Amino acid sequence: MSFEVEFKGEKIININDGQTILEASLKAGIPHYHECGGNAKCSTCRILVLKGQEQLSAPNSKELKLKKLLGFNDSIRLACQTTITGDSVVVRRLIRDHTDVSIYSSLVKKDETFLEVGEEKDLALFFLDIRNFTPFMQQNLPFDVIHMIRRLFQIFKTNIETHHGKIIETAGDGFYAVFGIDCPLKEGVNNALIAGEHLLVDLNDFNETYAKKYFNHCFEVGIGLHAGTVIVGNIGLGISNNLTAMGLPVNIASRLQAATKELNNSFVVSDYAYSFSQDTTKSPRTADIYLRGLSGICKVFLLGDSYNSTIQQSLL
Repeated sequence: MSFEVEFKGEKIININDGQTILEASLKAGIPHYHECGGNAKCSTCRILVLKGQEQLSAPNSKELKLKKLLGFNDSIRLACQTTITGDSVVVRRLIRDHTDVSIYSSLVKKDETFLEVGEEKDLALFFLDIRNFTPFMQQNLPFDVIHMIRRLFQIFKTNIETHHGKIIETAGDGFYAVFGIDCPLKEGVNNALIAGEHLLVDLNDFNETYAKKYFNHCFEVGIGLHAGTVIVGNIGLGISNNLTAMGLPVNIASRLQAATKELNNSFVVSDYAYSFSQDTTKSPRTADIYLRGLSGICKVFLLGDSYNSTIQQSLL
């Protein structure tokens, strides 16, 4: 008995009952890497199962050992240890040349949910930027600037992590975070909404008790929140395996954060994200805006405060 297996972007091959995917692909002329000779002593023959996972043999002890060591998710299999039990299987090779071998061989298991190839996930995307940090830098010594950015990011980080979010990337005086990695989207969005509200309160307290008192300065932030399906994974750029999220919803969240300037409000939430809100006690203001790269008008909810007049002048 034989079955058909599609190698995405390459070819459809036949595989006999009891024959491993690696054996069949090599016989069909696919240049399938197998540095250890197909003995489950490396992971270069790994494949991503795109369809038909139920038609594959269960992982054996050799594959399970390597899976635990490298932190593979269930959609990644070793071609040298996997056989087929039915049709309609679609896979993709993950190692395609010697550069791939060097990259992926260096990856080790990390305490992350998503590894290497990425997975689709519905997440809340949270972007924040400090609105008036440049004037502070211009008026203070470098040591004080570093000190202040550390104090501010401690406030941000505490609020994000307390409400089960994860900061993905920092850039200058801003960052973006995701919520919902380990929970349903509705819960993730509500965690993000609460985190944003608490963060603004804590920032106001910090301004009153510390920044204004010792540096004669008050900080404002702009927060943009959106939700949607993104690709999440560790990109592994040879420096570290940082978790990243990519997709149009990420871009929209970033543009919502930028729109806080023109809307003169510190917390702007997309209509879609706010539709998950469980707080029925509030009736926030709304606005209609155009976002670059999107057609049509976008309805947003304004959950923050207006910027003070001094800061607003600097944004114009």
